[in-house]
Amino acid sequence: MPDVFQALSSPVRREILAMLKVRDMTAGDIALALAQSHSLSKSTLSGHFNVLKAADMVLTQRQATTITYSLNTSVVEDMLSGLMGMFGDNNGKTSSDKTAGTVPDSKTLKQQG
Repeated sequence: MPDVFQALSSPVRREILAMLKVRDMTAGDIALALAQSHSLSKSTLSGHFNVLKAADMVLTQRQATTITYSLNTSVVEDMLSGLMGMFGDNNGKTSSDKTAGTVPDSKTLKQQG
């Protein structure tokens, strides 16, 4: 999971993942979309793609000289599940959620009043 945190540490990579959440995109499409808000060289963008691939967060499909990227949803789901496990119980509930929806007994009500 450290590779996933490394991949998520960059705003540019998070933006790439957000775009891929919507649809699969070629490297050229991603570069054009990012050019609106970032000035990135091809080598810098390639480095971002390599970090995302190393974390297994994106899948690639090559057709001739075109590479199409897609979001690897299973890794993203695993990462989210792992985070929930780190900060909550097995059901994704935090310790404060464990008492939510329970009815206090009369002793507890007297102590609060």
